[in-house]
Amino acid sequence: MPLKRRTWPWHLLLAVILIGLTASLWIATKRINYEWRWDRVPQYFAYRAELPQDSPVAGRISAITLAGTSSHIVIAPDNEGTPVTVTVEKSKVAVGDTVAEGDPVGDEFEWRIGPLTQGLWVTIWLSFISGLFGLFIGLITGLCRVSSNPTLRGLAIFYIELIRGTPLLVQIFIFYFFIGTVLNLDRTVAGIGALALFVGAYIAEIIRAGIQSIHKGQTEAARSLGMNPFQTMAYIVLPQAFKRVLPPLAGQFISLIKDSSLVSVIAITDLTKSGREIITSSFATFEIWFTVALLYLLVTSVLSQLLFWLERRFARSD
Repeated sequence: MPLKRRTWPWHLLLAVILIGLTASLWIATKRINYEWRWDRVPQYFAYRAELPQDSPVAGRISAITLAGTSSHIVIAPDNEGTPVTVTVEKSKVAVGDTVAEGDPVGDEFEWRIGPLTQGLWVTIWLSFISGLFGLFIGLITGLCRVSSNPTLRGLAIFYIELIRGTPLLVQIFIFYFFIGTVLNLDRTVAGIGALALFVGAYIAEIIRAGIQSIHKGQTEAARSLGMNPFQTMAYIVLPQAFKRVLPPLAGQFISLIKDSSLVSVIAITDLTKSGREIITSSFATFEIWFTVALLYLLVTSVLSQLLFWLERRFARSD
């Protein structure tokens, strides 16, 4: 009977390393004499906006009654007309005060989405749309890459080498300032286009590797059954190839989420740009950047677990 391997020393080592990293961070903040202000962060996810309520008529405050968390302010008009009632959560006037038309008499409060939440949403949907278009571009380019047609194969190789050989930041600038200007594209469309073309080149090589990993006997068997080349690729080769390339595809989509932060250079208010704008007004530099990093980590971790679930599901179906 094999001896049971003891794992608690390794768990203890992991705990020691994590404690050491936390202590190092604490020592670093002490050395630079930084004062943490984590209490400022929640308001950038959601906050209660103050909405001033103005008097609809000129007159005198005749009564103020409380109803739960609200106050009903009764205004008697100067022209001795019908009294007007204004409901507010926070009253700014007292009984007997005179108000002119348009004067603030109180405030209402409304929950609104903060800039970090808005930036996170922009990052998610921007990455999703770019990834969707990139997957389509990569699939078409990958098929052209393994095509026997020299023109299609040459164009695919040129596109892949061009995109993979230049920085994404440069591609975003070229796509926005040159192609976007010529075609009169919105900055969001330009950002999605640049990201889709960038990720499409890498997906094309992943698809190519997946197709070439399928044994040629599969193709020969399909042909012997009377399938044409399109049916062979669609029903035999590609389903098997996608199962094999799912892990590298997952890594590419995770990288896309992080690479999407570069679109902030063309004034798209994603998570990174929202973080920079918050820092300029709050001066909570480390708190905001740590929060932004954790949000990226949260999104990529969820995506990683989803793709890992798909990978296991496909593995069980084999």
